[in-house]
Amino acid sequence: LFEGIVLVAINPYEQLPIYEQDVIYAYSGQNMGDMDPHIFAVAEEAYKQMARDEKNQSIIVSGESGAGKTVSAKYAMRFFATVGGSASETNIEAKVLASSPIMEAIGNAKTTRNDNSSRFGKYIQIGFDKRYHIIGANMRTYLLEKSRVVFQAEDERNYHIFYQLCASASLPEFKELELSEYFYLPV
Repeated sequence: LFEGIVLVAINPYEQLPIYEQDVIYAYSGQNMGDMDPHIFAVAEEAYKQMARDEKNQSIIVSGESGAGKTVSAKYAMRFFATVGGSASETNIEAKVLASSPIMEAIGNAKTTRNDNSSRFGKYIQIGFDKRYHIIGANMRTYLLEKSRVVFQAEDERNYHIFYQLCASASLPEFKELELSEYFYLPV
């Protein structure tokens, strides 16, 4: 059952000053609708409802390739880390995003719109303690675009991991993988 707020955001393809620390503080504690629509307003509403109702909350970030889904998720995590009292202590946003670089290599590929496009869905679960401070997070993958392994459209590439493995094919630990026999790597 879906119930909640929908925010439509457009990727401006450049950094804007609307995601700075002072903007996070401006949205923190505000009621939905009191300020302009913003990813921080959605994050604040989820945070407040989690604290008030003591129930898990979800924010679904959806869109087509290049729409800015990953960046929007980063902004929501930055908001939680700041209002949850963990931004300076643990830099949770950086830890969550850096916790699984191999997953990014396995799940990202060059598309006609983006040289480093996520070709899989990510589920990021953030844990809070009784005082609503972030205590940890984990990231899982789902819906990997498996067809990309054997076929890429013109001007697109396979997953980054294949190129990284093939660049290492001459190393002794990779000999048995016979990477020189792989035919699905357009340049």
